[in-house]
Amino acid sequence: MNTIERTMISDGVCFSSIRDSRFKTMKISANIIVPLSEETASANALLCGVLSRSCKAYPDFTQLSKKLCSLYGADISVSITKAGDCQVLRITVSGLDDRYAFDGESIACELSSLLCSVIFEPNITDNAFAQSEVEQERRQLLDLIDAEFNDKRIYANVQLIKNMCADEVFGIMRYGTPDKIKEITPQSLYQSWQTLLKTARFEIIYVGDSPADKALQVFTDAFANVKRNVEKLSTDVKSDCNETKHVCETMSELSQSKLVMGFRTGIAIPDERVNAAKLMCAILGGTASSKLFNNVREKQSLCYYCASRFDSHKGIMTIDSGVEGDNLEKAEKAILKEVDDMKNGVISDFEIEATKMAVINSFRTTNDTVSGIESWYTNQILGKSLKTVEEVSAEMEAVTKEEIVSAAKSLVLDTVYQLSNK
Repeated sequence: MNTIERTMISDGVCFSSIRDSRFKTMKISANIIVPLSEETASANALLCGVLSRSCKAYPDFTQLSKKLCSLYGADISVSITKAGDCQVLRITVSGLDDRYAFDGESIACELSSLLCSVIFEPNITDNAFAQSEVEQERRQLLDLIDAEFNDKRIYANVQLIKNMCADEVFGIMRYGTPDKIKEITPQSLYQSWQTLLKTARFEIIYVGDSPADKALQVFTDAFANVKRNVEKLSTDVKSDCNETKHVCETMSELSQSKLVMGFRTGIAIPDERVNAAKLMCAILGGTASSKLFNNVREKQSLCYYCASRFDSHKGIMTIDSGVEGDNLEKAEKAILKEVDDMKNGVISDFEIEATKMAVINSFRTTNDTVSGIESWYTNQILGKSLKTVEEVSAEMEAVTKEEIVSAAKSLVLDTVYQLSNK
């Protein structure tokens, strides 16, 4: 069982370390957490990519890559996600664990220093980032947004949330908007970077077998001279809606229609009912033994796929499916029948036990890789918890049928989104 040690090194900055002797690699991630905002989301997303390209010591991508190669083939990566009404920018470095390095070299110290250089000493001239690097990352970010548009399953889910949460922060895309991205200049990006250093919450997570003291000292020194005024983070959770919205969109040459339904639950972290809501969602459409898969897809053949997902930060459950255009109405009715069955307690013991086994097994597989462990504890920290896989698994095992039915009764259909062929 892994344990986590946390150290506050500055206002709104925490360093967490997890020791595990099973792996030959280590990983250090800097999770930069800010309120999700229409004005800053695009700049933050672009900034995350630009920072990972170079730094003052290695002023272009080629030199940075050479440095990573010299550290036994280390790697740097970035990601942008949403956690409730917050935007999470993650910059990660991974490489060989210290005990496998030659001549007592500390890879943890080297990678920590490199990550701090990327964050605190970027490639800046005259209060502006390099124009060429901004343009390259701008193009890549716009291509990424285009790719999500071209994947109609992703696009339909994004459109559901955009319409369902039109008056909420959660409706903002994690990358911002193409128009905002195009407006950003090297000078304005510099200002965004300055603001981020002063106001963002930082969660530094170290996973490896070697002691984390050297990495901790590097980050402590890096934040020592930064004046901090951390913004407050919060998420608005709604449990009801005035009426169900129906949104229909058409596109030409669409081979498969999409049906996505959004439900409010009012159950979100740190509510103790979250585990019951997760199991309820998994029984409904999260596993191969789920109601939506077996009844709507297999028995009635109304869709190509049908799955449910629960956002424990926002308390929203979504059901998305790929449907023939002629079956949209039938599929919607069939899905709502399965939801009503859940509310009425039509759940077998087999469904509950099979789902618990599947969910707990998915938890345990996260312990099989360094990335899985890092991801688990990142999600735990974002969820304001520090529970181990074993602890959460035991909680899941203890959830009763009555609690699952109660969670199902909290479901309120907010929005139905349909994407069909012209």
